[in-house]
Amino acid sequence: MHSILQDRLPRSPWAIGPRHLLLLSALFLSLFLGTGEALAHAVTEGDKGYIQEISGVNLLPFMYLGAKHMMTGYDHLLFLFGVIFFLYRLSHIGLYVSLFALGHSTTMILGVYFNVGINSYLIDAIIGLSVVYKALDNLGAFQRWLGFQPDTRAATLVFGLFHGFGLATKILEYEISPDGLVPNLLAFNVGVEIGQLLALAAILIAMGHWRRTPGFARHAYTANVAMMSAGFVLVGMQLTGYFVS
Repeated sequence: MHSILQDRLPRSPWAIGPRHLLLLSALFLSLFLGTGEALAHAVTEGDKGYIQEISGVNLLPFMYLGAKHMMTGYDHLLFLFGVIFFLYRLSHIGLYVSLFALGHSTTMILGVYFNVGINSYLIDAIIGLSVVYKALDNLGAFQRWLGFQPDTRAATLVFGLFHGFGLATKILEYEISPDGLVPNLLAFNVGVEIGQLLALAAILIAMGHWRRTPGFARHAYTANVAMMSAGFVLVGMQLTGYFVS
């Protein structure tokens, strides 16, 4: 499947090599390390205060919070955008989205239940790297650099696990009551999946319209370079927040 996807990208004289990648990485990291004000996208104070005040089973509030986090999680949405960028069949989209959902649901629930969190800046930096990875994968960079194509399904599942730890870290910031923890966690996960489906529907509608235009083939390369750049920006922001916090 993936060799077909790579063939869809035009051969550009601006093709990215390792040297260009290192320069681009250094540029974004130096830019954001110099600002000194990069913060992880934390839980809003209003939501955090509300959750800390309630106890027991509260399915609807946690479903709402899960959907809200996914719909406003730009890093999750960027990765999802990259995953489906060259997927045309609904069966393929369903497979990759299911692998991503399986990954983040597993580590989110287990991470919160066993109180296993990761520094929010570091896990968000890894999530930013997942965006970079997917953009490079779409550009066919690994096949050119390494001589083989990494398993895209395995990569989607593995990065889904990291995204789940990111979700778990955010939930642990709520300091939620242990009373009704499991039902509330499941409700939060349902909300995440609802938010993911809504976001996916919007992305697919936009992508479907774009793919029908002559400009898609011409601009697919540029779009993935822009996505990779955004991933580097996210990594730089989170590493800055980690070192200055």
